[in-house]
Amino acid sequence: MPRSLKFYIAGVVTVSAFALVVTTLSFDVDPRIAIELGAGRDVGIWTGIVFWTALTLLASALPVRMPRGTMVAVSVAPILAAISIGGPVVGGWVAAIGTTEMRELRGRIPWYGTLANHAGLVIPAIAAGLAMQVASRGSSSAVLDFVATLVGAAVFFALNASLTAVLVALRTAQPFQAVLVGDARGFSTSLLALAPLAWLMAKVFAIPAAGWWATLLFALPLYTTRVAYHRFVEMRDMFTQTIGALAEAVDKRDPFTSKHSVRVKQIGVDIGREMRVSEAELEALEWGGLLHDVGKIGVPDAVLLKQERLTREERMIMNAHPVLGAQIIAPVTKLAPELPIIRHHHEWYNGSGYPDRLIADEIPKLARILHVADAFEAMTAARPYRMTPLTPEQALAELRKFAGIQFDPAVVDAFVRTEWVDGVSDRGRPMQPTPIPLLSQAASRMTQAKASESAAGTRTDPV
Repeated sequence: MPRSLKFYIAGVVTVSAFALVVTTLSFDVDPRIAIELGAGRDVGIWTGIVFWTALTLLASALPVRMPRGTMVAVSVAPILAAISIGGPVVGGWVAAIGTTEMRELRGRIPWYGTLANHAGLVIPAIAAGLAMQVASRGSSSAVLDFVATLVGAAVFFALNASLTAVLVALRTAQPFQAVLVGDARGFSTSLLALAPLAWLMAKVFAIPAAGWWATLLFALPLYTTRVAYHRFVEMRDMFTQTIGALAEAVDKRDPFTSKHSVRVKQIGVDIGREMRVSEAELEALEWGGLLHDVGKIGVPDAVLLKQERLTREERMIMNAHPVLGAQIIAPVTKLAPELPIIRHHHEWYNGSGYPDRLIADEIPKLARILHVADAFEAMTAARPYRMTPLTPEQALAELRKFAGIQFDPAVVDAFVRTEWVDGVSDRGRPMQPTPIPLLSQAASRMTQAKASESAAGTRTDPV
């Protein structure tokens, strides 16, 4: 276990235990949580706490693992309801005990992981309880009580998501922001939507005599919400697996490009992280990297597998694969952000690439990123036209040589900072784009186009 993770777990658990003890000694339990069974108010309070703990245990039984590794359960609703009725003390203890999972009982999670998971819920629960008390101001107004529940839910969600994201980021070596944004956008709306349900559960519980058992009816909407989480993850996984299978099918046509798209995706995502692109752009790089060569499905084997120089006509067929790939993917609306990557990943920074001869910032940023990733992977792997791959040092030298000509210098500089070139010598200094005078751009394009046509039989651009 990394030392940073050890310190984090120890710190969170210590703060959680301290907060729970101080809250228990400093605040009273709201008597509204009592379940009157004819055995006295004190027994009724404990019975109410046990009731909400049991309901939370039920809601926590089947958590859903999100794509980045965060575990999500619908237990936030009964926790918020318990806080709304009993205050921060009840919320802290219900979160501490009621969020126990079967994985923990079966020993599938180490003891320190269990402590960290519960601490990551106790702190938000206590903070949410305090926020609710401040927001409600002791008023009995139903409207103000509803607003207070929403405020408490926002505090609970923000703290819980942040604490969990730090834990996952330290454990899996992912960037904190990537974990937080990547998983939170998948369930944040649904979790916040549980706040009104929690408020309604608390109001139903307060109904004399029938309230506690009527509250059990909310198990159905909680279960359907859990199913929605599971379906979301299941559909995303299936979509990603389908894309991966399609990319693998394209790569399998050429024994030299097996796993090429997977590696390009990995390099492109790492460059994107170095350039601090958004989470949505990272996902576009992930799927765009897998699908960037899907248009090669329309390239005949005689051209794709040819080891000799390509003729001018064959080069034109090969160079059409980005356009064909974009046409194949265009009907899939979910992949709309990936279309510019697929179409423009062979554009050159100086405008002599294909298919649209875009220049510099005219080329979509993610396409410029993937172009560097594609070139490095192609240069460091065997190809029919170059059986001996370049070493990482040689490939990096080529990227530097053609920075400002073929590649965006800022992207090359970001690539140098990734783990893909760790240990590679001659990292050099950050590069600046080579300026292209505006008045000579058109002439430059024409000259470069003629040069490309005259050298149609060569393969300088990785395909």
